[in-house]
Amino acid sequence: MYSWKSYFVVQADYQHWANEVLFSALDHLQPEALGGDEGLYFKSVHHTVDHMLLVGQSWLARLQGDSLAVNYRVINHPDWRELKIALRRETRRLQSWLEAQPAEFLDTRISFAGSDGKTRTMWVRDALTHLFTHYAHHRGQVSAVATRLGAPCPEMDFVYYRREMERLLNGTQRSRMSPAEV
Repeated sequence: MYSWKSYFVVQADYQHWANEVLFSALDHLQPEALGGDEGLYFKSVHHTVDHMLLVGQSWLARLQGDSLAVNYRVINHPDWRELKIALRRETRRLQSWLEAQPAEFLDTRISFAGSDGKTRTMWVRDALTHLFTHYAHHRGQVSAVATRLGAPCPEMDFVYYRREMERLLNGTQRSRMSPAEV
């Protein structure tokens, strides 16, 4: 049985894994396809992934009692390769940070300034649930665009992650990425 802490640590690991699956599919596309207007809220695949990174950084800052000024209207990481590396590092940073928190932290509330400037209060577990579903929301959008553009359809469901983790535990498959690649 999961505790809140172990549940969210696993969810952070899943986010990293799902991003890797998505990146693997996106690697089949021409680089210019990542920057084109594909009708997404943030127009392009690149800008949407950049948004995912900024949101992750912003929520981690909030969880740590800080704030982060972000501009979602511009692409903050224009180099695609560097953006992928930054998102990889950010999801691992969140996972490591969560691992270091006491279990009781998940039963606390945080206060932060919302994007509208108003002070908000939220349970930590709700903030993490929001962050992780936000990632999934945008990965789904990017996945739909990627497959429409000819990339293979990424299988990012949690059940596939669990199956891969079981295979890894049994030593039957290598990990998608070594820690050195993060």
